[in-house]
Amino acid sequence: MPEVQDSKKEPGKRHFITEKIVKQPLTKKQMVRRGMLFLLAAALFGGVAGVSFAVSFPFVSERLRETVPTESRISIPKDEPTETIAESEPLVSETVEESHEETQVALENEFIEKAVRKAMGNYRYTVEDLNALFSSLRQEVQAAAKGIVVVHSVQQEVDWFDNPVETTGLYSGVIIAVTAQELLILTPEAAVQQADSIKVTFADGIEVNGRMKQKDTLSGMAIVSVNIDAVGESTLKEAKPLALGNSYLVREGDLIVAIGSPAGIVRSVDYGFVSYIMKNIQMVDQVNRILYARISSDAERGTFLINTSGELIGWVMKPEEDRENEEITMAMGISDYKGILENLTNGLAAPCFGIEGQEVPDIMISQGLPQGIYVLNSVTDRPAYNAGIQNGDIITHVDGRKITTMKDFQNTIDGLECGRLIHVMVQRNGRDQYAELEFQVTVGAR
Repeated sequence: MPEVQDSKKEPGKRHFITEKIVKQPLTKKQMVRRGMLFLLAAALFGGVAGVSFAVSFPFVSERLRETVPTESRISIPKDEPTETIAESEPLVSETVEESHEETQVALENEFIEKAVRKAMGNYRYTVEDLNALFSSLRQEVQAAAKGIVVVHSVQQEVDWFDNPVETTGLYSGVIIAVTAQELLILTPEAAVQQADSIKVTFADGIEVNGRMKQKDTLSGMAIVSVNIDAVGESTLKEAKPLALGNSYLVREGDLIVAIGSPAGIVRSVDYGFVSYIMKNIQMVDQVNRILYARISSDAERGTFLINTSGELIGWVMKPEEDRENEEITMAMGISDYKGILENLTNGLAAPCFGIEGQEVPDIMISQGLPQGIYVLNSVTDRPAYNAGIQNGDIITHVDGRKITTMKDFQNTIDGLECGRLIHVMVQRNGRDQYAELEFQVTVGAR
Protein backbone atom coordinates (compact mmCIF):
# COMPACT_ATOMS: atom_id res chain seq x y z
CA MET A 1 0.00 0.00 0.00
CA PRO A 2 1.41 3.42 -0.87
CA GLU A 3 2.79 5.45 2.02
CA VAL A 4 2.45 9.22 2.22
CA GLN A 5 5.26 11.10 3.89
CA ASP A 6 4.35 13.38 6.74
CA SER A 7 4.64 16.97 5.52
CA LYS A 8 5.20 18.21 9.02
CA LYS A 9 8.62 16.55 9.19
CA GLU A 10 10.28 18.73 6.55
CA PRO A 11 8.37 21.99 6.05
CA GLY A 12 9.08 24.04 2.97
CA LYS A 13 9.91 21.06 0.77
CA ARG A 14 7.89 19.18 -1.80
CA HIS A 15 6.99 15.65 -0.96
CA PHE A 16 6.04 12.86 -3.30
CA ILE A 17 4.23 9.62 -3.00
CA THR A 18 6.61 6.68 -2.57
CA GLU A 19 6.02 2.96 -2.75
CA LYS A 20 7.63 0.18 -0.67
CA ILE A 21 7.73 -3.14 -2.55
CA VAL A 22 7.47 -6.18 -0.28
CA LYS A 23 8.76 -9.53 -1.62
CA GLN A 24 6.40 -12.45 -1.54
CA PRO A 25 7.44 -15.35 0.78
CA LEU A 26 9.01 -18.45 -0.84
CA THR A 27 6.86 -21.44 -1.40
CA LYS A 28 7.90 -24.92 -0.14
CA LYS A 29 8.70 -26.00 -3.68
CA GLN A 30 11.00 -23.00 -4.19
CA MET A 31 12.73 -23.63 -0.85
CA VAL A 32 13.43 -27.29 -1.73
CA ARG A 33 14.79 -26.29 -5.15
CA ARG A 34 17.17 -23.69 -3.62
CA GLY A 35 18.37 -26.16 -1.02
CA MET A 36 19.24 -28.74 -3.66
CA LEU A 37 21.05 -26.13 -5.75
CA PHE A 38 23.06 -25.08 -2.66
CA LEU A 39 24.08 -28.66 -1.90
CA LEU A 40 25.08 -29.25 -5.52
CA ALA A 41 27.20 -26.08 -5.57
CA ALA A 42 28.89 -27.06 -2.28
CA ALA A 43 29.75 -30.52 -3.61
CA LEU A 44 31.13 -29.07 -6.83
CA PHE A 45 33.23 -26.51 -4.91
CA GLY A 46 34.58 -29.18 -2.57
CA GLY A 47 35.67 -31.35 -5.48
CA VAL A 48 37.42 -28.50 -7.24
CA ALA A 49 39.12 -27.42 -4.00
CA GLY A 50 40.32 -30.98 -3.33
CA VAL A 51 41.84 -31.34 -6.77
CA SER A 52 43.47 -27.91 -6.53
CA PHE A 53 44.93 -28.75 -3.12
CA ALA A 54 46.31 -32.07 -4.35
CA VAL A 55 47.94 -30.42 -7.34
CA SER A 56 49.37 -27.42 -5.52
CA PHE A 57 50.39 -29.07 -2.25
CA PRO A 58 53.89 -30.22 -3.31
CA PHE A 59 54.72 -26.81 -4.74
CA VAL A 60 53.38 -24.91 -1.72
CA SER A 61 55.12 -27.25 0.70
CA GLU A 62 58.42 -26.75 -1.07
CA ARG A 63 57.97 -22.98 -1.00
CA LEU A 64 57.12 -23.01 2.69
CA ARG A 65 60.11 -25.21 3.37
CA GLU A 66 62.30 -22.61 1.76
CA THR A 67 60.93 -19.73 3.80
CA VAL A 68 60.61 -21.35 7.21
CA PRO A 69 63.88 -21.64 9.17
CA THR A 70 65.16 -25.19 9.15
CA GLU A 71 66.78 -24.99 12.56
CA SER A 72 65.70 -23.67 15.92
CA ARG A 73 67.84 -21.18 17.79
CA ILE A 74 69.36 -22.68 20.93
CA SER A 75 69.72 -20.49 23.98
CA ILE A 76 71.86 -21.57 26.93
CA PRO A 77 71.27 -19.66 30.20
CA LYS A 78 74.45 -18.23 31.69
CA ASP A 79 75.61 -18.72 35.27
CA GLU A 80 76.91 -16.01 37.57
CA PRO A 81 79.92 -16.74 39.76
CA THR A 82 79.03 -17.22 43.39
CA GLU A 83 81.22 -16.16 46.28
CA THR A 84 81.37 -17.59 49.74
CA ILE A 85 81.08 -15.34 52.81
CA ALA A 86 84.82 -15.55 53.30
CA GLU A 87 85.49 -14.38 49.73
CA SER A 88 83.02 -11.51 49.64
CA GLU A 89 83.73 -8.02 50.92
CA PRO A 90 81.69 -6.63 53.84
CA LEU A 91 78.94 -4.19 52.93
CA VAL A 92 79.51 -0.59 53.98
CA SER A 93 75.82 -0.03 54.63
CA GLU A 94 75.57 -2.94 57.04
CA THR A 95 73.96 -1.88 60.34
CA VAL A 96 74.68 -3.10 63.87
CA GLU A 97 71.27 -4.78 64.02
CA GLU A 98 71.86 -6.65 60.76
CA SER A 99 75.29 -7.77 61.94
CA HIS A 100 73.80 -9.02 65.21
CA GLU A 101 71.08 -10.93 63.36
CA GLU A 102 73.65 -12.57 61.06
CA THR A 103 75.75 -13.53 64.07
CA GLN A 104 72.72 -15.15 65.70
CA VAL A 105 71.90 -17.07 62.52
CA ALA A 106 75.51 -18.23 62.20
CA LEU A 107 75.51 -19.45 65.82
CA GLU A 108 72.23 -21.29 65.29
CA ASN A 109 73.54 -22.93 62.10
CA GLU A 110 76.74 -23.94 63.89
CA PHE A 111 74.69 -25.50 66.71
CA ILE A 112 72.58 -27.45 64.19
CA GLU A 113 75.67 -28.65 62.30
CA LYS A 114 77.29 -29.87 65.51
CA ALA A 115 74.11 -31.71 66.48
CA VAL A 116 73.90 -33.34 63.05
CA ARG A 117 77.58 -34.36 63.11
CA LYS A 118 77.14 -35.84 66.59
CA ALA A 119 74.07 -37.80 65.52
CA MET A 120 75.84 -39.08 62.41
CA GLY A 121 78.89 -40.00 64.48
CA ASN A 122 76.79 -42.10 66.83
CA TYR A 123 74.99 -43.87 63.98
CA ARG A 124 76.44 -47.22 63.04
CA TYR A 125 76.36 -47.50 59.28
CA THR A 126 75.75 -50.89 57.73
CA VAL A 127 76.67 -52.46 54.41
CA GLU A 128 73.02 -52.02 53.40
CA ASP A 129 73.37 -48.25 53.87
CA LEU A 130 76.45 -48.22 51.65
CA ASN A 131 74.72 -50.33 49.01
CA ALA A 132 71.68 -48.05 49.08
CA LEU A 133 73.93 -45.00 48.61
CA PHE A 134 75.76 -46.45 45.61
CA SER A 135 72.53 -47.83 44.16
CA SER A 136 71.05 -44.34 44.13
CA LEU A 137 74.19 -42.92 42.54
CA ARG A 138 74.27 -45.74 39.99
CA GLN A 139 70.75 -44.85 38.86
CA GLU A 140 71.86 -41.28 38.12
CA VAL A 141 74.86 -42.58 36.19
CA GLN A 142 72.74 -45.00 34.16
CA ALA A 143 70.31 -42.22 33.27
CA ALA A 144 73.19 -39.94 32.20
CA ALA A 145 74.83 -42.76 30.22
CA LYS A 146 71.84 -42.76 27.84
CA GLY A 147 73.06 -39.37 26.63
CA ILE A 148 76.55 -40.72 25.87
CA VAL A 149 77.28 -41.68 22.25
CA VAL A 150 80.23 -43.10 20.34
CA VAL A 151 81.57 -40.78 17.64
CA HIS A 152 83.34 -42.65 14.81
CA SER A 153 85.95 -40.61 13.00
CA VAL A 154 86.24 -42.35 9.62
CA GLN A 155 89.27 -41.69 7.40
CA GLN A 156 89.83 -43.00 3.89
CA GLU A 157 93.45 -44.00 3.27
CA VAL A 158 95.50 -46.28 1.01
CA ASP A 159 97.99 -48.98 1.95
CA TRP A 160 101.44 -49.68 0.44
CA PHE A 161 99.80 -51.23 -2.60
CA ASP A 162 97.38 -48.31 -3.19
CA ASN A 163 94.45 -50.33 -1.92
CA PRO A 164 91.74 -48.27 -0.19
CA VAL A 165 91.75 -48.67 3.58
CA GLU A 166 89.20 -47.28 6.01
CA THR A 167 90.40 -46.41 9.50
CA THR A 168 88.12 -45.45 12.35
CA GLY A 169 88.89 -43.65 15.59
CA LEU A 170 86.44 -43.94 18.47
CA TYR A 171 85.58 -40.97 20.67
CA SER A 172 83.00 -40.23 23.32
CA GLY A 173 80.33 -37.62 22.86
CA VAL A 174 77.53 -36.29 25.03
CA ILE A 175 74.14 -35.10 23.78
CA ILE A 176 73.62 -31.55 25.05
CA ALA A 177 70.64 -30.34 22.99
CA VAL A 178 67.80 -31.58 20.78
CA THR A 179 65.82 -29.45 18.31
CA ALA A 180 63.05 -30.30 15.89
CA GLN A 181 65.70 -30.99 13.24
CA GLU A 182 68.78 -32.40 14.95
CA LEU A 183 70.59 -33.81 17.95
CA LEU A 184 73.68 -31.86 19.00
CA ILE A 185 76.65 -33.70 20.47
CA LEU A 186 79.67 -32.29 22.31
CA THR A 187 82.84 -34.23 21.52
CA PRO A 188 86.64 -33.68 21.36
CA GLU A 189 87.86 -31.77 18.32
CA ALA A 190 90.08 -34.74 17.39
CA ALA A 191 86.92 -36.67 16.45
CA VAL A 192 86.18 -34.29 13.55
CA GLN A 193 89.55 -32.72 12.77
CA GLN A 194 90.69 -35.13 10.06
CA ALA A 195 87.52 -37.15 9.52
CA ASP A 196 86.36 -37.84 5.98
CA SER A 197 83.02 -38.91 7.43
CA ILE A 198 81.43 -39.18 10.86
CA LYS A 199 79.17 -41.84 12.30
CA VAL A 200 77.40 -41.81 15.65
CA THR A 201 76.35 -44.86 17.67
CA PHE A 202 73.72 -44.41 20.37
CA ALA A 203 73.36 -46.33 23.62
CA ASP A 204 70.87 -48.79 22.03
CA GLY A 205 73.34 -49.68 19.25
CA ILE A 206 71.70 -47.64 16.48
CA GLU A 207 74.33 -46.13 14.14
CA VAL A 208 73.64 -43.08 11.95
CA ASN A 209 75.61 -40.53 9.94
CA GLY A 210 76.71 -37.29 11.55
CA ARG A 211 78.40 -34.08 10.48
CA MET A 212 80.57 -31.49 12.14
CA LYS A 213 78.51 -28.40 12.90
CA GLN A 214 81.19 -26.24 14.50
CA LYS A 215 84.42 -26.48 16.49
CA ASP A 216 86.52 -24.44 18.88
CA THR A 217 90.26 -24.90 18.45
CA LEU A 218 91.19 -23.09 21.66
CA SER A 219 89.26 -25.43 23.93
CA GLY A 220 89.71 -28.48 21.69
CA MET A 221 85.96 -29.25 21.55
CA ALA A 222 83.49 -29.59 18.69
CA ILE A 223 79.78 -30.02 18.01
CA VAL A 224 78.51 -32.93 15.88
CA SER A 225 75.01 -32.81 14.44
CA VAL A 226 72.76 -35.81 13.71
CA ASN A 227 69.63 -35.44 11.58
CA ILE A 228 66.66 -36.29 13.77
CA ASP A 229 64.87 -38.02 10.88
CA ALA A 230 67.67 -40.60 10.74
CA VAL A 231 67.09 -41.60 14.38
CA GLY A 232 64.29 -43.99 15.28
CA GLU A 233 61.51 -42.97 17.65
CA SER A 234 62.57 -45.50 20.28
CA THR A 235 66.14 -44.16 20.21
CA LEU A 236 64.92 -40.58 20.60
CA LYS A 237 62.95 -41.54 23.69
CA GLU A 238 66.06 -42.97 25.31
CA ALA A 239 68.73 -40.55 24.04
CA LYS A 240 68.00 -37.65 26.35
CA PRO A 241 70.37 -34.67 26.45
CA LEU A 242 72.30 -34.14 29.66
CA ALA A 243 71.26 -31.14 31.71
CA LEU A 244 73.96 -28.46 31.85
CA GLY A 245 74.91 -27.90 35.47
CA ASN A 246 76.44 -24.91 37.27
CA SER A 247 80.15 -25.50 37.82
CA TYR A 248 80.35 -22.38 40.02
CA LEU A 249 78.53 -24.37 42.71
CA VAL A 250 81.14 -27.15 42.75
CA ARG A 251 83.20 -27.24 45.94
CA GLU A 252 86.32 -29.07 47.10
CA GLY A 253 85.40 -32.51 48.38
CA ASP A 254 82.34 -32.93 46.12
CA LEU A 255 81.71 -36.40 44.75
CA ILE A 256 81.75 -36.44 40.94
CA VAL A 257 81.41 -39.05 38.21
CA ALA A 258 83.50 -39.37 35.04
CA ILE A 259 81.62 -40.76 32.03
CA GLY A 260 82.59 -41.22 28.40
CA SER A 261 86.09 -42.67 28.22
CA PRO A 262 87.76 -42.26 31.63
CA ALA A 263 89.40 -45.69 31.33
CA GLY A 264 90.44 -45.10 27.71
CA ILE A 265 87.46 -47.19 26.59
CA VAL A 266 84.24 -45.61 25.34
CA ARG A 267 81.31 -45.99 27.78
CA SER A 268 83.49 -46.49 30.84
CA VAL A 269 82.72 -44.90 34.23
CA ASP A 270 84.73 -43.79 37.25
CA TYR A 271 84.04 -42.09 40.59
CA GLY A 272 86.17 -39.51 42.35
CA PHE A 273 86.30 -36.32 44.37
CA VAL A 274 87.13 -32.71 43.58
CA SER A 275 90.53 -32.09 45.16
CA TYR A 276 90.99 -28.41 44.37
CA ILE A 277 89.41 -25.57 42.38
CA MET A 278 91.73 -22.99 40.86
CA LYS A 279 89.91 -19.74 40.09
CA ASN A 280 90.66 -16.84 37.78
CA ILE A 281 92.93 -18.75 35.41
CA GLN A 282 93.76 -16.47 32.49
CA MET A 283 92.88 -17.95 29.12
CA VAL A 284 92.24 -16.28 25.80
CA ASP A 285 89.33 -13.82 26.30
CA GLN A 286 88.34 -15.57 29.53
CA VAL A 287 89.12 -16.26 33.15
CA ASN A 288 88.19 -19.82 34.00
CA ARG A 289 87.81 -22.14 36.93
CA ILE A 290 89.79 -25.33 36.61
CA LEU A 291 88.58 -28.36 38.54
CA TYR A 292 91.30 -30.67 39.86
CA ALA A 293 90.02 -34.14 40.70
CA ARG A 294 91.46 -37.49 41.68
CA ILE A 295 89.69 -39.47 39.01
CA SER A 296 90.57 -41.49 35.89
CA SER A 297 90.37 -39.65 32.58
CA ASP A 298 91.24 -39.67 28.90
CA ALA A 299 91.09 -36.18 27.42
CA GLU A 300 91.85 -37.29 23.86
CA ARG A 301 88.92 -39.72 23.58
CA GLY A 302 86.62 -37.55 25.68
CA THR A 303 85.84 -37.66 29.40
CA PHE A 304 82.95 -35.69 30.86
CA LEU A 305 82.22 -34.89 34.49
CA ILE A 306 78.76 -34.98 36.05
CA ASN A 307 77.60 -34.21 39.58
CA THR A 308 75.49 -36.48 41.76
CA SER A 309 72.35 -34.99 40.17
CA GLY A 310 73.42 -36.22 36.73
CA GLU A 311 74.22 -32.71 35.41
CA LEU A 312 77.16 -31.99 33.12
CA ILE A 313 79.62 -29.75 35.00
CA GLY A 314 82.72 -29.97 32.80
CA TRP A 315 85.06 -32.02 30.68
CA VAL A 316 88.65 -33.15 30.99
CA MET A 317 91.38 -30.98 29.48
CA LYS A 318 94.62 -32.16 27.94
CA PRO A 319 97.21 -32.45 30.71
CA GLU A 320 100.05 -29.96 30.96
CA GLU A 321 103.36 -31.29 29.64
CA ASP A 322 105.36 -30.25 32.70
CA ARG A 323 102.79 -31.38 35.26
CA GLU A 324 104.37 -33.35 38.10
CA ASN A 325 101.31 -35.19 39.47
CA GLU A 326 99.84 -37.18 36.61
CA GLU A 327 97.23 -38.79 38.85
CA ILE A 328 95.31 -35.52 39.16
CA THR A 329 92.80 -34.75 36.39
CA MET A 330 92.26 -31.18 35.13
CA ALA A 331 88.78 -30.28 33.90
CA MET A 332 87.18 -27.22 32.35
CA GLY A 333 84.14 -25.97 34.31
CA ILE A 334 81.14 -25.64 32.01
CA SER A 335 79.82 -22.34 33.41
CA ASP A 336 82.75 -20.37 31.97
CA TYR A 337 82.08 -21.93 28.58
CA LYS A 338 78.31 -21.58 28.12
CA GLY A 339 78.49 -18.48 25.93
CA ILE A 340 80.89 -20.21 23.54
CA LEU A 341 78.83 -23.40 23.69
CA GLU A 342 75.72 -21.48 22.65
CA ASN A 343 77.49 -20.19 19.54
CA LEU A 344 78.80 -23.63 18.61
CA THR A 345 75.42 -25.37 18.97
CA ASN A 346 73.88 -22.78 16.65
CA GLY A 347 76.55 -23.42 14.02
CA LEU A 348 78.34 -20.13 14.66
CA ALA A 349 82.08 -19.81 15.07
CA ALA A 350 82.98 -18.68 18.56
CA PRO A 351 84.27 -15.08 18.37
CA CYS A 352 87.85 -14.28 19.35
CA PHE A 353 89.40 -10.98 20.50
CA GLY A 354 92.76 -12.41 21.44
CA ILE A 355 93.97 -11.26 24.86
CA GLU A 356 94.70 -12.69 28.27
CA GLY A 357 93.76 -10.19 30.92
CA GLN A 358 92.55 -9.46 34.40
CA GLU A 359 90.48 -6.80 36.12
CA VAL A 360 92.26 -3.79 37.54
CA PRO A 361 91.84 -4.20 41.34
CA ASP A 362 90.13 -1.48 43.37
CA ILE A 363 93.31 -0.70 45.29
CA MET A 364 95.12 0.09 42.02
CA ILE A 365 92.21 2.22 40.80
CA SER A 366 92.43 4.26 44.01
CA GLN A 367 96.10 4.85 43.18
CA GLY A 368 95.29 6.30 39.77
CA LEU A 369 95.05 3.36 37.36
CA PRO A 370 92.08 3.45 34.97
CA GLN A 371 89.24 1.00 35.56
CA GLY A 372 89.01 -1.81 33.04
CA ILE A 373 90.81 -4.96 31.84
CA TYR A 374 94.59 -5.01 32.12
CA VAL A 375 96.12 -6.78 29.11
CA LEU A 376 98.59 -9.35 30.39
CA ASN A 377 99.20 -10.86 26.97
CA SER A 378 98.11 -9.67 23.55
CA VAL A 379 98.26 -13.01 21.74
CA THR A 380 100.37 -12.98 18.58
CA ASP A 381 98.45 -13.01 15.29
CA ARG A 382 95.12 -12.58 17.03
CA PRO A 383 92.72 -9.68 16.28
CA ALA A 384 93.76 -7.45 19.22
CA TYR A 385 97.47 -7.90 18.45
CA ASN A 386 96.96 -7.22 14.74
CA ALA A 387 95.02 -4.04 15.57
CA GLY A 388 97.88 -2.67 17.71
CA ILE A 389 96.73 -3.42 21.27
CA GLN A 390 99.77 -4.12 23.46
CA ASN A 391 100.64 -5.75 26.76
CA GLY A 392 100.00 -3.28 29.57
CA ASP A 393 97.07 -1.54 27.85
CA ILE A 394 93.87 -1.21 29.86
CA ILE A 395 90.67 -1.90 27.90
CA THR A 396 87.81 0.37 29.01
CA HIS A 397 85.20 0.07 26.24
CA VAL A 398 84.40 -2.65 23.68
CA ASP A 399 81.87 -1.93 20.92
CA GLY A 400 80.49 1.02 22.87
CA ARG A 401 80.04 -0.94 26.11
CA LYS A 402 81.89 0.02 29.27
CA ILE A 403 84.05 -2.84 30.56
CA THR A 404 84.87 -3.11 34.26
CA THR A 405 85.11 -6.86 34.92
CA MET A 406 86.33 -9.91 33.03
CA LYS A 407 82.75 -11.20 33.06
CA ASP A 408 81.63 -8.01 31.27
CA PHE A 409 84.41 -8.48 28.75
CA GLN A 410 83.67 -12.18 28.17
CA ASN A 411 79.92 -11.67 27.76
CA THR A 412 80.54 -8.81 25.31
CA ILE A 413 82.93 -10.86 23.18
CA ASP A 414 80.59 -13.89 23.21
CA GLY A 415 77.83 -11.71 21.77
CA LEU A 416 79.86 -10.46 18.79
CA GLU A 417 79.88 -11.82 15.23
CA CYS A 418 83.04 -13.07 13.62
CA GLY A 419 84.32 -10.68 10.94
CA ARG A 420 82.64 -7.63 12.48
CA LEU A 421 84.65 -4.42 12.87
CA ILE A 422 84.36 -2.99 16.40
CA HIS A 423 85.75 0.09 18.17
CA VAL A 424 87.84 -0.52 21.26
CA MET A 425 88.94 2.17 23.73
CA VAL A 426 92.10 1.58 25.75
CA GLN A 427 94.18 3.52 28.23
CA ARG A 428 97.92 3.34 27.50
CA ASN A 429 100.58 4.34 29.98
CA GLY A 430 102.72 7.22 28.76
CA ARG A 431 105.58 9.05 30.37
CA ASP A 432 103.50 10.89 32.94
CA GLN A 433 99.95 9.57 32.63
CA TYR A 434 97.60 7.26 30.82
CA ALA A 435 96.35 8.40 27.42
CA GLU A 436 93.15 7.21 25.77
CA LEU A 437 93.52 5.48 22.39
CA GLU A 438 90.95 4.06 20.00
CA PHE A 439 91.49 0.91 17.94
CA GLN A 440 89.45 -0.78 15.24
CA VAL A 441 89.46 -4.53 15.76
CA THR A 442 88.08 -7.12 13.35
CA VAL A 443 86.60 -9.94 15.43
CA GLY A 444 88.18 -13.30 14.60
CA ALA A 445 87.19 -16.92 15.25
CA ARG A 446 88.50 -19.22 17.96
